[in-house]
Amino acid sequence: MSTSATPSVLFVCVHNAGRSQMGAAFLTRLGGDHVQVRSAGSAPADSVNPAVVEAMREVGIDISAETPKILTVEAVQSSDVVITMGCGDACPYFPGKRYLDWQLDDPAGQGVAAVRPIRDEIERRIRRLLAELGIEASA
Repeated sequence: MSTSATPSVLFVCVHNAGRSQMGAAFLTRLGGDHVQVRSAGSAPADSVNPAVVEAMREVGIDISAETPKILTVEAVQSSDVVITMGCGDACPYFPGKRYLDWQLDDPAGQGVAAVRPIRDEIERRIRRLLAELGIEASA
């Protein structure tokens, strides 16, 4: 972890249009000001998956204004925890960072019904991550 009192977490998937957006949104909601949150993709899409936006709206989180972002070396370097979600070897590795690889189904091309279980699993993992970081979930 960095010397900062606020840990920084980066979520990475290929398109930054589904899983990483959900992870970032849940961590932002549940971690509040106690954690810095970023998300990025190795090959960002043009927009966030509409089924993901709808699935998150169902749980009271609006990510409709989010846009996929390109993964940069700087984003990885400035993060304490890097959570990969299917980006393979595209994510740069730096010693001293904590890396977690979350194997989750890809919501690309799926409807809302298929996205819901992915969303719910991401929320469970975010709650566990907060507990590991010693941060009490705010919602």
